[in-house]
Amino acid sequence: MAYTRMTAADAAALIKNGDTLGMSGFTPAGSAKAVTRELAAIATAEHEAGREFKVNIFTGASTGESTDGVLTEAHAIKYRAPYTTNPSFRKSVNKGEISYNDIHLSQMAQELRYGFYGDIDWAILEVCDIEEGADTCKAYLTSAGGISPTVARMAKHVILELNTFHSKDAKFMHDVYEPLDPPMRQPIPIINVGDRIGKPYVEIDAKKIVGVVECNLPDEARAFKDSDPITDQIGHNVAEFLVNDMKRGIIPSTFLPLQSGVGSTANAILGALGKHKEVPDFNVYTEVMQDSVVEMMLEGRVKDASSCSLTVSNECLKQVYDNMNYLKDHITLRPSEISNSPEVIRRLGVIAINTAIEVDIYGNANSTHISGTKMMNGIGGSGDFERNAYISIFTCPSTAKGGLISSIVPMVSHQDHSEHDVNVIVTEQGVADLRGKSPIERAHLIIENCAHPDYRPILRAYLEHAQMGQTRHNLGKAFAMHIALAEKGDMHLTEM
Repeated sequence: MAYTRMTAADAAALIKNGDTLGMSGFTPAGSAKAVTRELAAIATAEHEAGREFKVNIFTGASTGESTDGVLTEAHAIKYRAPYTTNPSFRKSVNKGEISYNDIHLSQMAQELRYGFYGDIDWAILEVCDIEEGADTCKAYLTSAGGISPTVARMAKHVILELNTFHSKDAKFMHDVYEPLDPPMRQPIPIINVGDRIGKPYVEIDAKKIVGVVECNLPDEARAFKDSDPITDQIGHNVAEFLVNDMKRGIIPSTFLPLQSGVGSTANAILGALGKHKEVPDFNVYTEVMQDSVVEMMLEGRVKDASSCSLTVSNECLKQVYDNMNYLKDHITLRPSEISNSPEVIRRLGVIAINTAIEVDIYGNANSTHISGTKMMNGIGGSGDFERNAYISIFTCPSTAKGGLISSIVPMVSHQDHSEHDVNVIVTEQGVADLRGKSPIERAHLIIENCAHPDYRPILRAYLEHAQMGQTRHNLGKAFAMHIALAEKGDMHLTEM
């Protein structure tokens, strides 16, 4: 049975104002690119004609410019979940123009299935290959798992973007597994990082497939800053800390799987671990793989890697496809509720390393909001990993904006991760190991080991004048540094 081929414009024209879309992808990797561009054009034309046109969107994580970017600029998004990093989208959210729901990535697919967010009208999936059956379609995903199996099953209609930019060999990396919902859910049978428990394709009811849009569009991979002396020092500090824990017998001599967030700091940390002679070859169980992991896999430094997406440059993606005979046995791409599953993270003993915007003196971390109000990005998978990790580590430079902002503050302006979930804080200044420490002990460690020397006197003064208690605070001055930043663009205070 041959499914109907159609243009991206014809496919987009089927989507109506108020419809809810479930999309493939996780980061720009594997995201829809053709239909959404045409949908943005339709929204613009509708608005120019004085008619309302907005849709609701659910994805695995962030997407690329061709989804979050163009649809935001066309004022075509009414509601969006669970995560994004697009600058245009961020501005619109902070202006109150888009209803944005920041959800733990491990929960997105199951909460859709539970019925928390209503029906899904359309699933738009990017695929590298299709087996067109009369009753069932086998759709092979490209560079990410995301929430594709759930939205394909729940959606009333499905559009497939058959993107020939991706090698058909991408199918060899995927392990598509969708758990049952309570009370029928079974344990997720992943015991080792490389275990495969599902199918290499998404199974779709053929009657739902409205059409196939053929295209050749590259992934819209984000460019990350090169490492610098600060990120390199953070990477060195993390590596030395983990090696010391291994020497003490806290971490097994065989090491444990690593998870690391996205960006230059994450690359610097993985690079430092890869170069450290005392770190054995290791596995990665994470949500996003960057170029550095692929490079280390090809060198044999990383043995097996499980992820939800290949968030890599297109040059690196070509490397993956060119080396598929080897990498197909070592890279596994999973749906996000599996890559980020608290059950599996806890079972494997994953060491989680994520980035914070700011951390307070007791170890509470803010990873999403600037000065408590302006959304920078969603919480992503950091909560999934940090709350269930063998060791949970947060990293950040000790200062930002040329030293005008301290990343260590008396009280975080927005809390994503509580002190109960954070084991270790690392900046370029040093390491604060918070395990087994009381609040006042944590405060002294973070101030002396992680804060920039310019801000240590201010933080010491705050602690000295704080009200006595289990957790010492002066509520009148807890946000004095944030207020100074708002008023004069600088967190430095003459007195606390």
